[in-house]
Amino acid sequence: MKIVDIRTQIIKAPLKKPFKTALRRVDSLEDLVVTIYTESGLVGYGEGASTAVITGDTISSMVGAIEYIKSMLIGKTIEDFNSLLYIIEHSMVHNSTTKSILEMAIYDLKAQSLKLPLYRYLGGSKTSFRTDITISINSIDKMLQESKEAIDLGYDILKIKVGKSISEDFEIIKSIAQTFPDITLRVDANQAWSPKESLYILKRLERLNIYPELIEQPVKANDFRGMKYIRDRSIIPILADESIFSPKQAIEILELEACDYINIKLAKCGGISNGLKIADIAELYGVKCMIGCMLEGAISVGASVHLASARENSITMLDLDGVNLLANNPILGGVEFNESQIRLNSSYGLGILRI
Repeated sequence: MKIVDIRTQIIKAPLKKPFKTALRRVDSLEDLVVTIYTESGLVGYGEGASTAVITGDTISSMVGAIEYIKSMLIGKTIEDFNSLLYIIEHSMVHNSTTKSILEMAIYDLKAQSLKLPLYRYLGGSKTSFRTDITISINSIDKMLQESKEAIDLGYDILKIKVGKSISEDFEIIKSIAQTFPDITLRVDANQAWSPKESLYILKRLERLNIYPELIEQPVKANDFRGMKYIRDRSIIPILADESIFSPKQAIEILELEACDYINIKLAKCGGISNGLKIADIAELYGVKCMIGCMLEGAISVGASVHLASARENSITMLDLDGVNLLANNPILGGVEFNESQIRLNSSYGLGILRI
């Protein structure tokens, strides 16, 4: 089954409300979708978000990178699967979101060619999942209001964004934890704290018997020793996110014993193949994983759900709320998203554009 064409398209969709973190504010989805066409008529889709402050990728840089790589893929067959993955991985350095988009479409085609849902092709069987939902940085009153709205929709895991100031962040965490004591709380600082600031907040929370399920990426991405400093001194688990882009980085941080959990994101690690490797590495070290997403649509988030099924023993937490944050979903078919509940079905393909 020969690849005959590769095309790109930008999709846009408004968010229900602005998405705000310590790193950025986003008001609408703007993703790049790649469509790979084959001579048999099968079509594969991949998708990725412009997240310059995290991955360095922009829409224009991704389009340029795909134009560069696609000539190496056209004319190859899907049966040359491992060769295609090798080309995508080694054709250029960095550009992790671009690589993820192309890999996604190749995996989509491979599973379709075998008449299998992707999760089945990857060896998975689990079909029902539960995700958290993100509460963006705002005033305490606004975050409490949005937390209540999420709980009313059926969410029992909240991921709250912080990164304003140490005093404000502490008050935000304390207020939400004490107002909703039965909710599982995840806290994401997006690199906003120093090691000592992190420990100051965590120790104050411990004294109040407030124990979030985890603190995500409290310090700068390259500060592995800072992560270890925090982990050695607090019983609240630490999740590494921006610190881990590759299987090699996963090994480095796990050897250092600097985190309790790892957050796998396809846009960071370059796609499904490296996502599988990171999950397997984490399992070898006895460390559980979260599968997360950027602000992405149903094709990309759906691919992450398929990966979660394939590695259900190591990927035990989902932060795949991207589709639920959209005012409308421009993708038809694929994974079923119903607020906190996500379900895989027996259909082939990651979905198609409505337009």
